[in-house]
Amino acid sequence: MFAAITNTFTNCFKIPELKSRIFFTMALLAICRLIAFVRVPGLDGVALTKFFEDQAKTGSGGGMLGMYSLFTGGALEHCAVGALGIMPYISATIIIQLLTAVIPQLSKLAREEGGRTKIIQYGRYLTVLLCLGQGAVMAIGWERPQSVFGPNIGRLVLYSDGYLWWYRIQTVLMLTSGTMLLMWLGEQISERGIGNGVSLVITIGILARLPAAATALKDMFFPGGNLQSEFNPGHAAALVLLLAGVIAGVIAVTQAQRKIPVQYAQRAVGRKVYSGGTSFMPLRVNYAGVMPIIFAQAILMFPQKIFLFLGNSFDVKFFKEIATMLAEGAFLYILLYGLMILFFSYFWVATQFNELQIADDLKKNGGYIPGVRPGQATSDYLHHAMSRITLAGAIFLTVIAVIPIILSREMKIPYQVATFFGGTSMLIIVGVMLDTMRQVESHLLMRHYDGFLKKGKLRGRF
Repeated sequence: MFAAITNTFTNCFKIPELKSRIFFTMALLAICRLIAFVRVPGLDGVALTKFFEDQAKTGSGGGMLGMYSLFTGGALEHCAVGALGIMPYISATIIIQLLTAVIPQLSKLAREEGGRTKIIQYGRYLTVLLCLGQGAVMAIGWERPQSVFGPNIGRLVLYSDGYLWWYRIQTVLMLTSGTMLLMWLGEQISERGIGNGVSLVITIGILARLPAAATALKDMFFPGGNLQSEFNPGHAAALVLLLAGVIAGVIAVTQAQRKIPVQYAQRAVGRKVYSGGTSFMPLRVNYAGVMPIIFAQAILMFPQKIFLFLGNSFDVKFFKEIATMLAEGAFLYILLYGLMILFFSYFWVATQFNELQIADDLKKNGGYIPGVRPGQATSDYLHHAMSRITLAGAIFLTVIAVIPIILSREMKIPYQVATFFGGTSMLIIVGVMLDTMRQVESHLLMRHYDGFLKKGKLRGRF
């Protein structure tokens, strides 16, 4: 098997077009990593980097700042020009998608010729607006670091008080430029490279944390370079098996789909007669992808902070107790986290999967599901089928999302290590790698070479 994989990698560089695409993608990803280290002038990035390192050592690297730093590839920790990351563009794209599903004018525009190009353009305009707003918030946050990061951090802005407005304008413009550059690089990768560019930009930022995670894992068993006296080989083996099981589960559910058979009747269009045939409609088990986890994390960031602020400001014990119960890793937090993932899984499917439109398109093209009447009956059948497989996907997402929290809080595994055992990191990495491998395989199969996924296709039915 290893020889077959090695042979496939070798074949990738035998095709000139694929070879140039791979090298082009690697070069642009290297530039993306460089943007995560070029600091904004006038900021003490060394102090903030040391603060995040101390937080990681104490096991408190999660929460809002930890998740945001994860998606920026560590740029936030270095006060870099890419500190906003690609997330404003992702947020703008999600907002446009949701608006397209609920606003008839945008929905009609999306179905028109050239409409998708206009919607993408709207997303870019919205990205600029989000960058300006988030950049201003981040600039003020760096200006008052004690209110954001905690009392243990010193002054980050090196400008004197008389130049604060110059610092704010300069920082907002540089952060906006950094995000727009990352967006452009991602689009260039999608067009001239291999894989989805924006997704690869996020993935390379997550993978950049692997060396630190490997070091933290080594320190668990070999602190100071010496073997721990209480070293437990079973513990190490259990971690390896858990990691392998999580990766296998994510791959299986990411590829799993229910294939709905579709029969097309013979029809005549003008003077041409189109013969009927049999096809299938794939319904993905994990249709929502990583979005429910991101939505749940984003919402649960605020209640704990709000109750903690109210408790400390008005010295109310009840608010402080609620804040403690909503802290990451607490039972109530995990319960609400799981319920929100279930809710947003169905919410995303409800806004993005339009069974009425699908049933109408099938009817117009002379297609039907065997044993199901065209029209409303087909719509009801698709709704019922999607609801069932969405439940399976939502439960899977909940389990994957909770694993890092349990490992970090209950088993005292460093947060840097725990993030690679599930959650958004694992889902994004596996999903993007599978998508990239499919694109590479399409190039290989066109030249009659064997691909990566020859025996890795999963045909799940629910």
